[in-house]
This record gives sequence, C-alpha cells and structure tokens, in this order.
Amino acid sequence: MSGATPHLSVPSRLTRTVTAAHGEPGRRWLAGLPERVAAHLARWDLTPERTLDPGGSLSLVTYVHRDDLSPAVLKTGLPTPETVHEHTALTHWAGRGAVLLLDADPAEGVLLLERLHGEVPLRSLAEPKAMLEATSLLHRLWVAPPEGHALPGPADRAADTAARLAEHRDHPAVVEAGAVVTEALATAGELTADAGAETVLLHGDFHHGNVLAADRAPWLAIDPRPLAGERAYDLARLALDRADTLIGSPGAPAAVRRRLTQLSEALEVDRDRLRGWTLLRAVDLALRALAEARPEDAELYLEFAGAL
Repeated sequence: MSGATPHLSVPSRLTRTVTAAHGEPGRRWLAGLPERVAAHLARWDLTPERTLDPGGSLSLVTYVHRDDLSPAVLKTGLPTPETVHEHTALTHWAGRGAVLLLDADPAEGVLLLERLHGEVPLRSLAEPKAMLEATSLLHRLWVAPPEGHALPGPADRAADTAARLAEHRDHPAVVEAGAVVTEALATAGELTADAGAETVLLHGDFHHGNVLAADRAPWLAIDPRPLAGERAYDLARLALDRADTLIGSPGAPAAVRRRLTQLSEALEVDRDRLRGWTLLRAVDLALRALAEARPEDAELYLEFAGAL
C-alpha cells in the first residue's frame, strides 16, 4: 500500500444501526474498526480511495485499488449469524450472477470484492423493468448449495423472527398488529413443517437495492445473507421491495396480491407459499426496524403484512 493510511471516517448510519441493534458488542466492534481496516489494507496491498457514505448498515465499504491499480472494494462487516456465510455463497457462485470475491478473511468479516457501479442500483430503473431484471438474475443464483455446507435454512430465520418478537412484543405497533404477527409465525411453522424436497442456495436478502450495475454483466447481486432452502423464501424479500410505493397506491391490498401473482408465475413458485413467507418477512423487517429505532419503517412493513 503506497503512502500513509488516511483517517478513517465511519459513516453515521453504520454507527447508528450497529449500536442500536447490537449494543455493547457493536460498540466494541466499531472501536476496533479502524485498526481492522488498516490491517487488511496492508495485508492485501491496497490503496484506499474513499469510504462510501452512508454505506451499509452492518459494514464499512471502502473503495480501493490493488497493487496492479485495478479497482476493488474492501468490505469490513460485523460478523452475525446471517452474514457469516457470505463468503461461502460468493465463492460458490464464482461471479455467476453475483459480485466476484477476490479475497476473504471470514473470521474477521472482511471481504475484497470486484468494483461494481455502486451509484447505479437496480432500484434506479422503473419498477416493471427492475422486476424483470431481478427475476432473471434470481434464476442464475438459485443453484444447488455447496456440498457439505453448513448454511442455515428458512426455519432458522423463522426462529430468529420469533426471538425478535419476544423482545418487542409490547411495542404499541406490534400490539396493534397482533393478529397479523401471530398468523405470520404460525404460517411459517406450517411452511417449515412441509418444506418439501427443494433445496437451493438462496441469496437471503435479494431486493433492488442489493443488485448493482456492472461491467462484465448488466446486473450483479451483492450482500447475500445466504441460506439453503426453498425459492419462495428468497422471492418473498423481492415481493416486499418498494413497499412504500405499493402501500401508497390506490387499492393497496389488490396491488399486493397482483405482485405476488406476477412473481410466483414469473419464477414458477407456489403462490400460497410465497404469500406465507412474504408475511413472515414483512413482520421480520418490521421487528428489525424497531430494533434500529425506525418506527415509521416498522409501521410500513406491518401495514404491508396486513395487506396480505
């Protein structure tokens, strides 16, 4: 790495979300972040250009270039049960439909990635075109999981949601949506009890914001929180994309039903299973928003769940 390491500026969004959701362990991770980044800049002979701001909610994203002057991205993330297998999925995809992993230190949550066009997410397209591109990309990502993998499944995520509910059960928004929340968890239990034989590698957090324009392909996925399980679970997160626009449209419940029908038909996924997982994931996003002190987002996702 040429020159001195510049002062590291941690985006306020990262500080806010990590401390809100992870408390004291999150604060300790933030305190060690500058040293961790500096160590990997030196280890991989990288020269920093700039830090993305606002950047990610669980990771510091730094634009760098390598010793051959090729551009890359250093992603330094807080390891969580959801993110710990990110390198596994990226290694398995090997750049097919997803960002290419150049190097990794999984124990530290640090990844070196190819540089994509971070300023051009799939969300920049009109919704019909974005959905078409998104469903096409999912076809490429849904492959057999790595042999001998230790990836979690949708049942594990449903258990995580139940744990979050226990923490926020008394919040007024959750109390008001009590019937919907109860149905979401009950439906998830039924789906996991009758999961069938289908098991593919799932992105885990696939939405328009996690797909970026690229040079070697029109669009590539980033930031997986991988699982192994049925496709309906992955598609459910996409069904929740641009929830504010959908809920704000006239006849929101009918609009939500149309989206589920269109997505299930486009990817040949059972509509009832898609509805069930979308219900759970809407409630889960609401609970996450409460944990991160975003009550308006929580209300939006609970309203979406009610529309289902």
